[in-house]
This record gives sequence, C-alpha cells and structure tokens, in this order.
Amino acid sequence: MQTASNYRILVVDDDPDIVELLQYNLTREGYEVTTADNGKKAIDVAQLIKPDVILMDVMMPIMDGIAACRQLREIEDFRNTHVIFLTARSEEFSEVAAFEAGADDFITKPIKPRALLSRLAAFARRDAQQEEQDKVIEAGDLRIDRTSFAVYKGTDKITLPKKEFELLAFLAATPNKVFTREELLSNIWGNDVYVIARTVDVHVRKVREKIGEENIKTIKGVGYKFNTD
Repeated sequence: MQTASNYRILVVDDDPDIVELLQYNLTREGYEVTTADNGKKAIDVAQLIKPDVILMDVMMPIMDGIAACRQLREIEDFRNTHVIFLTARSEEFSEVAAFEAGADDFITKPIKPRALLSRLAAFARRDAQQEEQDKVIEAGDLRIDRTSFAVYKGTDKITLPKKEFELLAFLAATPNKVFTREELLSNIWGNDVYVIARTVDVHVRKVREKIGEENIKTIKGVGYKFNTD
C-alpha cells in the first residue's frame, strides 16, 4: 500500500523559493523528495529515481512542463506516474493543455502546502483502493488487467496512461450504466482534485482512439457508458 513513507516525489520548478517550500513541507510529511529546475532535467532525473508523483511547473526554461510531460508519458515506466502541474496561469487553455499532455491534476500558484498534502494523500488512498479491486475485467473482446495496467483487444495489447486506464476500467466494470461527467470526475480524479468537466471528454477521446469508437458511447446531455449492445 502506498503511504508517505514510500512515495517518491520529484519537484520540478525553476523558482528556488517554491522548490524550497515544497521540499520542506513534503520532507516533513515523510515523502522522499528530489528536485529539478527544468523539464529536460526532470526527464533525466525521473529515469534515475522512478518517482511516484511529479510536481511540475508549466513555464520553465530549456523545456516547459507540458513538453516534458508528453515525453515522460511516452516512456513505459512513467505512463502510470501521477503528474501534477504547478502554474501561476489560471486560463482554461492551460488546464486543457496540461490534461492533453497527460496530467492527473492541476494546482494554481500560490501553492497552499496543506491543500497539496491533502491531494497527495488522496492519491495514496486511491492507489490503495485500486489494489483491492478486481484484477481483471472482461467485456466483449476486451480484457482489462488491473495488475499490469494493460488492455487486450483480442490478441492485441494496448497500453494506456493511468487516468485513461482508470476511466476505461471504471466504465467497463459496470457496463451499460450511464455516468455523468461529474460522477466520472469524482470517481477517477477524486473530490480533492480540481479538474474541469472537459477533462473527461479529453480522456474519453484518447481512449476511443486506442480501443475503438464502439466501446464507449456518448449519452448526449448526460455523460458516457461502456456499451455492450
């Protein structure tokens, strides 16, 4: 079970004051903390320490957080790593860009340490709950293996990033039940995480691109369901 004592966190920000603030508060809570000051260095450090969580600024020199996240998500070891963006920008397009790149969460500066710690604890709780759920879901020609975070369509293996996998597994676990975007946000991202409704649409689109259009059906004006009809 994941707890603070075995969570490795990589803090990526070019502002030394923010890095110092986060490192102090996270270390005090028992997290193992490593830092980097740009996206390129973050990729190098991540491959050395294999963090469980990456807290990453958006606007940085050399390589920004969006580009770094995209590159990390292309690496097998980091497809399930929690990535939380830190940014002073509050425009919706920044949030959309972050989630398009594979972010799990989005925190606007100035950062409130207690709120951040609460979100990290929520990630740890959901990881623990995930371990207790059924390991394999079979639905039609899809087999969803929770242990390896892999999806098999027939004999083809499809690897999805963590949130896309969780979204698909959640819908497939209760086939033909319609879930609103709000229900999906609550169950996949949690109430302690600030995300927008469009986040669900982005992730559904990405899942459909990989497993096909027929499995997840849009119920106009309501939400989505896993279709077995």
